[in-house]
Amino acid sequence: MRAETYQLLKKLISFNTVSKHSNLPLIEFIQNYLHQHNVESHLLFNHTQDKANIVARIGPETPGGVVISGHTDVVPAHPNHWQSPPFELTPKQNLLYGRGTADMKSFLALALAAVPALKQAPLRQPLYLAFSYDEEIGCLGAPQLIDYLKNNFPKPMAVIVGEPTLMQPVVAHKSIVTLKTEVTGLEAHSSQTQNGISAITLAAQLIQFIHHLLQENKNKAQANSLFVPPYDTLQAGTIQGGSAVNIIAKHCAFEWDIRCLPGQNWHHYLEKFNAFAKKQLAPLKQKAGEKAQEIQVNTQVLAEVPAFNNPKGQARVLLSYLNPGFQPQAAPFVSEAGQYQAAGFDVIVCGPGAIDQAHQPNEYITVEQIQAGETFFDRLLQFLCAPSTTLCKKEKA
Repeated sequence: MRAETYQLLKKLISFNTVSKHSNLPLIEFIQNYLHQHNVESHLLFNHTQDKANIVARIGPETPGGVVISGHTDVVPAHPNHWQSPPFELTPKQNLLYGRGTADMKSFLALALAAVPALKQAPLRQPLYLAFSYDEEIGCLGAPQLIDYLKNNFPKPMAVIVGEPTLMQPVVAHKSIVTLKTEVTGLEAHSSQTQNGISAITLAAQLIQFIHHLLQENKNKAQANSLFVPPYDTLQAGTIQGGSAVNIIAKHCAFEWDIRCLPGQNWHHYLEKFNAFAKKQLAPLKQKAGEKAQEIQVNTQVLAEVPAFNNPKGQARVLLSYLNPGFQPQAAPFVSEAGQYQAAGFDVIVCGPGAIDQAHQPNEYITVEQIQAGETFFDRLLQFLCAPSTTLCKKEKA
């Protein structure tokens, strides 16, 4: 791999951009790097001013061109679970370890490493860099960034979202909605179960119902689907409740998510869930008597990202040009691709690294994947310098 790519990746990994922290030190580094190469950039801050998206254009301000989209945040990394420091790039044989190497700072490093060549090249179409915050907790920064691109620049030909796909194009992914359900019961001494209503017990019944919905979907999975698994999924990821082992729990809360295939709607799952909760609540409220109003189940939506499905379009044609081994895939994970598509952009997902490594202890990327990414950006530069008929010829072929 090239020295510039390695040094940029090393620097990006060194920033602890776990979503609960500010990403501004990393953003400021990128802005300074772009400034050194005479590239102007614009920051889009969140409402608390401690995080920002960054947007930059290289090349002529004309319709067409390509948006390179990625996120700057990473998931948590507990040092005790790692064999090397998670926020230090550690090469071992043919692997590069560090939090974010696969998901997805390698893609950002590749894009930044291409900047000097892009600045010197006779570009006929622009390249946009669009890096967001808080993707890992619901793609929260991307909508602001997408609106800015839409309202301030001519429409690009394609958007490439650099999630880890082993450099194979992903043409579809599921939607996701994350929810939080809060259950309130009646507190009592644990020896007097007749006087209390356990919020934990009720929450467990609700979580079991979520699992029941998952099993129903599994039993009627679509045949010949690109998706793995080929059905809508539901699962509960966190739970907190109770105050002591000898007290019947008054409060319990759990967070869960629903991931739907393109064309499917998550709302009917929530309707089924609410109907089941209401059914479970009826006898409990009757037992509670005058305290019936205290017994509650309340669910709120925390975040929602739409599905993505691109059966045809210029983005697919572009990827077949950039990657001659084009093998379209579907992904179970979610990205900002659905948000771009909902805003009218032609988008595809393709980036270095394996999704199996994302969010894992001892996350790594192979040197071969970095090299494949370098070749990818070389071909992208050639395309941006080529006559506008280049893709037309590819499409006819």
